[in-house]
Amino acid sequence: MTNNNLLVASCAAGLEPLVAKEVETFEGKNILKQKGVVSWQGGLESGYRACLWSRFSSRIFLQIAEFMAPDNDSIYQSCSEINWENIFDCDNTFAVDCTIRENSAIRHSKFASLRVKDAIVDWFRKKEGKRPSVDTDRPGIRINLHIDGEKAFLSLDLSGGSLHRRGYREETGAAPLKETLAAAIISLAGWMKSGNDRFLLDPMCGSATLLIEAALIFGDSAPGLSRKYFGFTGWKGHDKVLWDHLVDEAIEREEAAMKKKWPILIGYDADPSVVKAARKNIARAGLDNKITVEQKELTFIQKPGEKGLVVCNPPYGQRLVDEEIVVQLYSALGRILVERFNGWHAGIFISNPSLADRIGLKWESSYKLFNGPLACRLFVGSVASSRQREQTFFFHDVALKPPDIEEGADFANRLIKNLRKVTKWARREGVSCFRVYDRDIPEYNVCVDVYDKWLHVQEYAPTVSVDSDRAKRRLTTILTVIREIFKIKKERIFIKTRSRQKGKRQYEKKSSRGKLYVVREGSCRFLVNLSDYLDTGIFLDHRPIREKIAGESNGKRFLNLFGYTGTATVFAAMGGACSTTTVDLSNTYLHWANLNMSLNGFSNTSHKMLKADCLDWIYKTDKVFDLIFVDPPTFSNTKKAGRIFDIQRDHGRLITTAMQRLDRRGMLLFSTNFKKFKLDKNLLNDFDILDISRQTIPLDFERNPKIHSCWEFRKKSIL
Repeated sequence: MTNNNLLVASCAAGLEPLVAKEVETFEGKNILKQKGVVSWQGGLESGYRACLWSRFSSRIFLQIAEFMAPDNDSIYQSCSEINWENIFDCDNTFAVDCTIRENSAIRHSKFASLRVKDAIVDWFRKKEGKRPSVDTDRPGIRINLHIDGEKAFLSLDLSGGSLHRRGYREETGAAPLKETLAAAIISLAGWMKSGNDRFLLDPMCGSATLLIEAALIFGDSAPGLSRKYFGFTGWKGHDKVLWDHLVDEAIEREEAAMKKKWPILIGYDADPSVVKAARKNIARAGLDNKITVEQKELTFIQKPGEKGLVVCNPPYGQRLVDEEIVVQLYSALGRILVERFNGWHAGIFISNPSLADRIGLKWESSYKLFNGPLACRLFVGSVASSRQREQTFFFHDVALKPPDIEEGADFANRLIKNLRKVTKWARREGVSCFRVYDRDIPEYNVCVDVYDKWLHVQEYAPTVSVDSDRAKRRLTTILTVIREIFKIKKERIFIKTRSRQKGKRQYEKKSSRGKLYVVREGSCRFLVNLSDYLDTGIFLDHRPIREKIAGESNGKRFLNLFGYTGTATVFAAMGGACSTTTVDLSNTYLHWANLNMSLNGFSNTSHKMLKADCLDWIYKTDKVFDLIFVDPPTFSNTKKAGRIFDIQRDHGRLITTAMQRLDRRGMLLFSTNFKKFKLDKNLLNDFDILDISRQTIPLDFERNPKIHSCWEFRKKSIL
């Protein structure tokens, strides 16, 4: 082998510039980049260094021959003219691979590789009277045929197998990154640049490939050092002395780097089984004292230092339902970065570029990369130069002065009075969704709720005795007053009419916009639908109940029966519940609950959503919980089970059964908005019960103390 042999590195599309820079350090000459390949001229040492040190290449080839290949017979003929005994012995094993570009006349790669194999076998039979054996798994030598148009390139595969197989990874997650791609992501994200090498954090680390590759880069570790097999071992041109020298050199460099002051490399994942697998991979890489991986939900992650690099390959979400959930997860990721990682650099690898906008960072650069056939992008930017923190609530700027109007002045004065009281409390408590008017004046028979920067107005349908024209004028007056006081565009006001309805009509959509808006409650975010249903997706009067659930949840197993949109589940998870189970019969509500959990940075690993008839499920389950929340509908008709649930008639059996699923030291919260509800007296004999209704009515609902009733249930103490 001379110093002018043609060497070729194959790589994933988008990695060619990185490979070319590596080749320069391998003393490659006349470097040429093409899609998916980098070629250069160099000697054996250059090829060996590529096998040992390339972090981004897939395979390294040494070209043997180049010829025209208009058909399969020409392949056989050209390969028959090569002196194969100069390449390997007949007693050795071999294998042939073939790649074909789309512009080639030859279409079948397997048949083309078969013609190369036949030529080699026939050559040895004629020369030595015997043939070498084929070993497709681990041959002594591997031959590659590449066809581009009518040109064919025959090469020795020095790598012998894909270089992404470093040897440390046996445990992988659902969608693992190849090590070569992970190394590229780490490098392009800015690892080892000034200020970024103090801390490295991966908030959804999976099998820890990004962290391991970052450690190998910092530790000056040759990625091929732990590989047990290369394709040149059976090649007659193999220089073992040179190879051993390069390996010794790599070991010395690695040992020297281990003495440096190392950065803090941290990974988190919500799935304990994934964390366990990641730790095994780290140990195999010999880095268990350099990388820390812990189980933690995204929402609880904090930055470990003032400056560093956060890098992440978040879930993709291939199915439509998953994509909607992933959109909310990306929003949560962006919010957490902005709130907690100011001054850091970020690199986020995304399969769907449109999701980058959901993160909300100001991207400084992006790179088109491929994860297998999937076109992806790596977005890189500084968190410090990103969007500002979320704006304060819009009602902070509302001018609390009565508008200069005559008609509706009494309504305006009452609304102003309520606002002065409620907004002061809302600012102090950090509440963005609350009620500001609740049918205070009989003539103005509406409820007005603030939902962050939107208003939700519910008109109670007038009785038949009220003139319809008069009712319309009254509603017009109400809306005029509201717009004057809040200085809000009509597009941000949602108007609905509440009327007594029976049967299926009470659940019918009022609209079909389907748009969900994000609102805040404490440290939690929720998606609300202000247009389609009477209920928006969050019960504002349950705010103190949710706060109580959060305060009681730390380390607890939480059950949300009749889970609705999962708002109570979010608070339980945020309060530190070790697991949550949300049960509801509605696919719409369960999907909504999943969206809410994802929006708040929670996975579905420890937080389960179950579609089931709640009554049937609680009777049959053998699960035990420490905290249970039961908020059933007043009335429901389950068509499939042929069962009618009436809360007054059936709550005793429901609570008794739910208490059987409660740990002896646990607590059950029961809530209902049925105004005529009376608690079954038999329950008083069976359980310790505390009426907490008054404590759970928030200030903005204090005019309506019967908005809901709530009790604590505990098992009686056994002395």
